[in-house]
Amino acid sequence: MKTNRPILKVPFQTIDIVIELASITILILMWIHLIIEYGNLPESVTSHFNGAGQPDDYSNKVILWFLPTLAAVLYIGLFILSRFPHLHNYMVNITEENALKQYRFSTRLLRVINFLCALMFAYINYKIIIGAKNNVSNLGIGFTIIVVGVSILLPIFIYVYQKKLK
Repeated sequence: MKTNRPILKVPFQTIDIVIELASITILILMWIHLIIEYGNLPESVTSHFNGAGQPDDYSNKVILWFLPTLAAVLYIGLFILSRFPHLHNYMVNITEENALKQYRFSTRLLRVINFLCALMFAYINYKIIIGAKNNVSNLGIGFTIIVVGVSILLPIFIYVYQKKLK
């Protein structure tokens, strides 16, 4: 894809470092929790939940390795994508004058989304492991509200709010 947008390296600010470190910490904790608990889990664990957070499918416990792996791959992919902000989609024309501001906002929004995804995967994995240990699996309706409210609507509101500031 060829664009005539300026190619800039967006320097990390303190908030960017905090968000990245929080995301990495969540991923590491998710892996550690699974490694520690894996041997103590029953052979069958919840592998799918319905919209109300109730389990509706079960699988072999090996499926638990899928969520941390997916979370890590997603994190790495979005981190790499954030390094190339000139390839992102924008609703304004990118010029030399507005490039840094637009690129910084785009990369930060991507970092926040990356953090929220890591948090969501970690929560699901945690609930599955705890549920399997206690023989009770339930994400609860609150999870659906949080996923829709935080993971989907929050980034949209942040984007719209940023547009209104212009």
